[in-house]
Amino acid sequence: MREHDVVIIGGGPAGLAAAAAARRKGAEDILILERDGVLGGILNQCIHNGFGLHTFKEELTGPEYAYRFIQMIEKEKIPYLLNTIVIEITKNREITYINSEEGLVTIKAKAIVLAMGCRERARGALNIPGFRPAGVYSAGTAQRLVNIEGFSVGKEVVILGSGDIGLIMARRMTLEGAKVKAVAEIMPYSGGLKRNIVQCLDDYGIPLLLEHTVVKIEGKHRVSGIVLAKVDKNRKSIPGTEIHYDCDTLLLSVGLIPENELSRCADISLNAVTSGPVVNQQFETSIEGVFACGNVLHVHDLVDYVSEEAALAGENAAVFAKEGRKDRALPEVELKGENGVRYTVPQKLNVKEMPDEITVRFRVGDVYKDRYISVYFNDQRVIHRKKKVLAPGEMEQLVLKKSSLEAYGDLKKIVVCTEVD
Repeated sequence: MREHDVVIIGGGPAGLAAAAAARRKGAEDILILERDGVLGGILNQCIHNGFGLHTFKEELTGPEYAYRFIQMIEKEKIPYLLNTIVIEITKNREITYINSEEGLVTIKAKAIVLAMGCRERARGALNIPGFRPAGVYSAGTAQRLVNIEGFSVGKEVVILGSGDIGLIMARRMTLEGAKVKAVAEIMPYSGGLKRNIVQCLDDYGIPLLLEHTVVKIEGKHRVSGIVLAKVDKNRKSIPGTEIHYDCDTLLLSVGLIPENELSRCADISLNAVTSGPVVNQQFETSIEGVFACGNVLHVHDLVDYVSEEAALAGENAAVFAKEGRKDRALPEVELKGENGVRYTVPQKLNVKEMPDEITVRFRVGDVYKDRYISVYFNDQRVIHRKKKVLAPGEMEQLVLKKSSLEAYGDLKKIVVCTEVD
């Protein structure tokens, strides 16, 4: 069986950043497995700008950002296989993949990096009444059809969901000459970045209807209209609040789900909130030598953060491939979110193995104003930082220092939460 030092599953922004970092850390034998026909992942269809401000200190489009990392891979001569689908990974780090040239192949890796990204939640998960006419697309599918395939998906559009892809497609469809009549959001807040609400909706006069959802899709062969209704606190439609829109297209931007079928089949522990793997500060999953990064771990708002986390995962995978784990009996500290903080990444810490500092990223569960972000070591509050606004669409982060954790003594758990005072 062929063996590699580090095998990276996914050739999008996370996989590319992990591969480049693993090479810098000394890994010689690296292989990237990508199911698409080109490297770059979802960034290839994100032709708008706004990428790279943190990583490259300049504003790039999605393809430009991806190309920077593809150049690194080419320069380092890191091999990759395209049009290759991984169908299984095992606990002893065996990987089975299939492609048209080699057929069915099983290889072994000293370390694996999971970088499969995420997928869109489909209409079937929403239980919207009506037929199944043409004209109903997920926002990401519409983005690919417009930006890569060169098709026009519709002229009169309603968008359900205010995630970043939906907001960006509202602007994109407008620039293509379509009329975007409304963006509806079932929650009382938008799921996207504030800058996207301003630049993609407000600048083009597109209304955002919060606490509204689609209750009916009209049309049998092609969408002819939709009906929106206001929802109550239980997200149930309120009779008498219906609004009818004539349209030929409905775009769905109703959430992203980490692509974790491989992780689940390998029996990797998954977080119930993020649907991604539970990881420690090295981005190592519950299976030794298997690391996770990017949107397969938790859905990010900025690709710069994806690259940053992926670089750490790649470096740690390279070290593991070379040295293995030095002390497998080290006690782990639980790290979790409470009181408004939905989750944290990482969820576990090995204090002795952690670097001088780590970045903890998390999201809140509602819109909060004038709240404090607090961190407790066991029951002692050690961080208390005020934030003017906290919103689910904006990822938050804080830094924990190794010296602070070591100085505490018998540390069992770390809690990140929101507080009024």
